[in-house]
Amino acid sequence: MGSVVPIPIAVLLGLVVGSFLNVVIVRLPEGRSVVFPASHCPRCGRTLHAWENIPVLSWIVLRGRCRGCKAEISSRYPMVELATAALFVLAAAEWGASLQALEACVAAALLVATLYVDVDHLLILDSVLMPAALAGVACALGLGALRESLEGGLVGVGIFGLLFALTRGMGLGFGDVKLAAVLGIFLGPAAAIAAFVVAFLVGAACAVPVLVARRRGGKDVLPLGPFLVVGATVMLYAPGLVWTPYSLYQMFLYRHLGGF
Repeated sequence: MGSVVPIPIAVLLGLVVGSFLNVVIVRLPEGRSVVFPASHCPRCGRTLHAWENIPVLSWIVLRGRCRGCKAEISSRYPMVELATAALFVLAAAEWGASLQALEACVAAALLVATLYVDVDHLLILDSVLMPAALAGVACALGLGALRESLEGGLVGVGIFGLLFALTRGMGLGFGDVKLAAVLGIFLGPAAAIAAFVVAFLVGAACAVPVLVARRRGGKDVLPLGPFLVVGATVMLYAPGLVWTPYSLYQMFLYRHLGGF
């Protein structure tokens, strides 16, 4: 573990990155630049002043409305910023000022952006995945865990590539295959498999009402990406939620079936 990162610094960095992710989430699916033009109101087009771009605080001061045309500003903007800040704080608390913490923060940015883009557009963007994958490999190289990282990526490609082939793309998109590969780079093989299991379990639980709605004439689509995000988040920031019950289960089997 590296030196301690003050929590306010982790919060500030997370809020700033979260503010940038809001731009990514809105613009990249539409093929627009994340740099130009400057931040502006989507309704009246007015360019925002610097003080109107302060993460979370500006939204509160403006009461969730544009200062010019009074159009409503979605509460998603501060939610994205706060979620990113929370993940950055968890990374700093767990790993301090270290390359491992940086790796976790890159993964956090990937998870947040992927979640919202997939929910909104049913898309998983290469323009988000590729930089994250390169950063993940670079961090793994610096940590001396390149082999494990690449094995995790191969596990993701193998499992989801096979599912894609078996379902002929009906059960999941090829973007999900690529996302699984990138998540495997960050998690390594064992944690990646656990994350995928969590994703399938949570997804199955959420799919029941969707299937019922379809029988009643509904047309809801349930993207897989958000569930992969949930599984990866658990394994990155709270792996004990999975490994502890699994260890207890192994102990139970060993004691009762292994003669201990």
